[in-house]
Amino acid sequence: MDKRSVQSPGFLPPISHPKTETGEDLGFQPECLPSGSSPVSVLSGGDRNGVESELVRTRVTSSPALSDSTSRNDPQFSPASSSTFSGYGSSAEKRSMDSYSKTEEESLYYQLAEATIEAEASRNEAFLELLKRQKLESEAMEAIAKVKAFESAHAREVELRKDAEDALRSTIQEQDKLLEEREKLTREIQKTMRNVALLDSRAQEANRRCDEATEELKLIQASIATLQYEKQKIRRQKMEAMHWLDRWRSRGQAGTSHCNGFIGVFEDLPELAEFSLSDLETATCNFSESFKIGQGGNGSVYKGEMLDKTVAIKKLHPHNMQGQSEFQREVQVLGKIQHPHLVTLIGASPEAWSLVYEYLPNGSLQDRLFRKSNNSPLTWKVRARIITEISSALLFLHSCKPEKIVHGNLRPENILLGSDLRCKICDFGICRLVSDETLRCPSFRRNAEPKGAFPYEDPELYRTGVLTTKSDIYSFGVIILQLLTGRPPVGLASEVRKAVSCGKLASILDSSAGVWPTHVASRLADLALRCCELNSRDRPELKPTLVRELEQLHVSEEQPVPSFFLCPILQDIMHDPHVAADGFTYEKEALLGWLENGRETSPMTNLRLSHLHLTPNHSLRSTIQDWLCKS
Repeated sequence: MDKRSVQSPGFLPPISHPKTETGEDLGFQPECLPSGSSPVSVLSGGDRNGVESELVRTRVTSSPALSDSTSRNDPQFSPASSSTFSGYGSSAEKRSMDSYSKTEEESLYYQLAEATIEAEASRNEAFLELLKRQKLESEAMEAIAKVKAFESAHAREVELRKDAEDALRSTIQEQDKLLEEREKLTREIQKTMRNVALLDSRAQEANRRCDEATEELKLIQASIATLQYEKQKIRRQKMEAMHWLDRWRSRGQAGTSHCNGFIGVFEDLPELAEFSLSDLETATCNFSESFKIGQGGNGSVYKGEMLDKTVAIKKLHPHNMQGQSEFQREVQVLGKIQHPHLVTLIGASPEAWSLVYEYLPNGSLQDRLFRKSNNSPLTWKVRARIITEISSALLFLHSCKPEKIVHGNLRPENILLGSDLRCKICDFGICRLVSDETLRCPSFRRNAEPKGAFPYEDPELYRTGVLTTKSDIYSFGVIILQLLTGRPPVGLASEVRKAVSCGKLASILDSSAGVWPTHVASRLADLALRCCELNSRDRPELKPTLVRELEQLHVSEEQPVPSFFLCPILQDIMHDPHVAADGFTYEKEALLGWLENGRETSPMTNLRLSHLHLTPNHSLRSTIQDWLCKS
């Protein structure tokens, strides 16, 4: 058998080479063997023997030629081998066996190499599988770690979610509690609003009753004034009758004594008290200078204590007496005069030629106007009220019948202020009774002119010598100008007239009185300038309508505006009141402006309005209009 027969395809089985994961045949790779070793040497001893024996067995069984040769050459398989062999044949067969052994060895060598390659491929596959296993184990460990991390994170998330749910539950409970409190407060606010509305209605009712009571009081006062006027009228008639009776008596009894004359006066006026000289000296500590509180053109005024009260005692100068009849008439007239803004005559002392008046503690208007004491300045409201009170007193004096009473010496020194700053006119002088025929007495006026009366005197009096009610009107106008400006009377009328013509009246107003309302200051200045006209015919008459007009100047300013007349948004009197859904009343334009800005809440409660409809409040509108008309 030659070498080609050994390497024939039919003799050697096909060699299976290792393949890659993708199915690629790696083939025989000797470089994978260790350097300097054969393919068989890579195996261990035991493994190599087992592999060689297995390879030989496999090779023998798989080769038919070898099997036939073995069966022919083996004596055990050929019973006739011992008889047929010859010596020549034995040597040839021996050489053939040697050649076959070598071929067999080569074949075994190649088979072993193939087996080694297959084993190496299997080992490589096992190594690759090991790497894959290790990689998978590593990935499994990482996956397990991630699972544990995910489980831990999940546990934390569960715990956080539980905490969040607890916090949410607590927040919801607090929110529910706050909502309950809000509803409770809302109910309380609504209840309070209803109470406020009820109180407002009660206040309106109380104000209405108060207005009714005020009207009734005014009616009562008017009735009292009417009764007093009737009483005074009866007294004047009685006085006139007594006067004519005295005249008839004087014709038959010319020698009536001075004392008997005074006795007749006090018999006619039982309400007047008669004091002796000792009574007045006791009350004034003998007319001490420390008790003197004033000095007038007709006498001195002292402060005294009589009849358990403080009184003012005016001691007349003898040179001002116009005789017994004049003094009697003065006492009779002053005793019959009763007016809230005229000083009340309490009594007289014929022995001391003195008159006893009520005492007013706040001094004269002159002292308060020019701050001769440390008292606070008079406000414009008080000054406007004083002007009204003076006009009321002058109207009363000028309306007396049958003879008008002209004060003739009206100036701030003769206007006294009470504890409530209500004014009363004093110092009527002597012989200020003027009949309708207007007696002329120029010599008396010139000689009896009081000291300091020049700026207040009627300029027409110096030309005509006629004393009329218009003389008091002129003095009244000068006093109004002084109350407006707080300035001395000399040249004051010209100064104010110039300021009014230039539109600068506010520049000369007395700032210590506060901020004068423009319409009040303008109306008073206009009246004062008319009163100060040089021609008496151009001066106004004092009438009840004028007095009421002056009263409205300060009453309308002092009268407070009811709170329910004011718009809660504008804080001003409403002219078109409308009721909103919250139950409150607002000025329509103001509330529409509030809603047009995108608001849907109440301006009073800040709660959401149930609707945006407005209802006109006609009753409140009518009430406001009535109040404005009365004001």
